[in-house]
Amino acid sequence: MTSRIRHPYLDHPGPIAFAHRGGAADGLENTVLQFRRAVQTGYRYIETDVHTTADGRLVAFHDATLDRVTDGAGRIADLPWKEVSHARVAGKEPVPLFEELLETFPEVRWNVDLKAEASLHPFLELVERANAWDRVCVGSFSEARVIRAQRLAGPRLATSYGTRGVLNLRLRSWGVPAALRRSAVAAQVPEAQSGIQVVDHRFVRAAHARGLQVHVWTINEADRMHRLLDLGVDGIMTDHIDTLRKVMEDRGVWVPHT
Repeated sequence: MTSRIRHPYLDHPGPIAFAHRGGAADGLENTVLQFRRAVQTGYRYIETDVHTTADGRLVAFHDATLDRVTDGAGRIADLPWKEVSHARVAGKEPVPLFEELLETFPEVRWNVDLKAEASLHPFLELVERANAWDRVCVGSFSEARVIRAQRLAGPRLATSYGTRGVLNLRLRSWGVPAALRRSAVAAQVPEAQSGIQVVDHRFVRAAHARGLQVHVWTINEADRMHRLLDLGVDGIMTDHIDTLRKVMEDRGVWVPHT
């Protein structure tokens, strides 16, 4: 693991366990109930996603539409919050506002995927109002979106690389010259993509040489978790929060949130 901590968000002893969407394997992803279960299981870091409603409310939700996981329908960007608030994940749990999550779980650190450009300004304005800069890290597949967020917020905002940044870091690990954004604090990556291995000793070494942490998503099998921790990755995101906890307990690196 890298020993340099470039942002308070990453101030954590040992590898970080992330509850992906709060623990999506339970079928209630991105709900207060599932986030609470993750916290009660001992997680301090939770991954989530945000979209903005037609009237500017920031909701914790993965998809652009309500259709897949709720009893509602339609694009969140086209719906007012009042309508989105009536949708129930798995027919049971409401879609939460991100502001509600910051208030309900004041000790949790959030890894936030900005799914759409419309969420950028509302998100930064909310983090400013809540003074939650040390509690959030922003990522996105769009490198340009993350760069815009970083330029607007400055160094107080922790960010990870987008797709282009990850590709360039992979190239650098192979000895190929490629530009890297210095303001990022982490590379958050799949273990492999389109049949190409992303995370190996060279990638982890290249990231650590630049003071970057490596967080790998979404890992649900114990043997893969062990293999990645053996490589020295700094964090793992999982849908199976009980499995990752046991792996880390067995290795003596589980640090529960209390």
